[in-house]
Amino acid sequence: MVSTKSLVDEMRQVQLAIDLIMLGARLQVLETETDLSRARLIRLFKEVRGKSPPKGMLPFSTDWFITWLPNIHSSLFYAYYQRLRIQGCVRMEAFVKGYRLYAEQVAAGDEEAEPVLGLTRAWTLIRFFENDLLQLSSCTRCRGRFVAHAHTPAHGYVCGICQPPSRAGKTRQRREAEAKRA
Repeated sequence: MVSTKSLVDEMRQVQLAIDLIMLGARLQVLETETDLSRARLIRLFKEVRGKSPPKGMLPFSTDWFITWLPNIHSSLFYAYYQRLRIQGCVRMEAFVKGYRLYAEQVAAGDEEAEPVLGLTRAWTLIRFFENDLLQLSSCTRCRGRFVAHAHTPAHGYVCGICQPPSRAGKTRQRREAEAKRA
């Protein structure tokens, strides 16, 4: 006979998997964060998304999070995540809520904008912090806290908002969109 506690736990696991799938999680994330079998996760993925989960490796470099625009987005997401953890949310609850807040904030700025930080990269970011590969550094100008490589001296750090690179924001997509509006 199945206990009520194990049934409730399994329902929580399924709901977490569904939430993650809806937000764009890859199968490897689901396998790591839930106790559900791979076969069950694949079936769930097909039910929720209407297609098989994508294949391929997960991102594995900390460097992506340090580049200009990804750094700003990563820092915003991580601030939400940290605040939720401080308020008592458990790790994955804080992760899902924090990612939703981040996605809502991006959409509030531009309804057509897609988050720079996908769910899989956000999950990888959390893992990098947990494994002491990344840290937060305070900008000496604005006092904001931004994602940086771990063990990097923080004195004299200036963020990408206060000191953007010379070609910041001049992507091909943006130029094409501006040309269409004109």
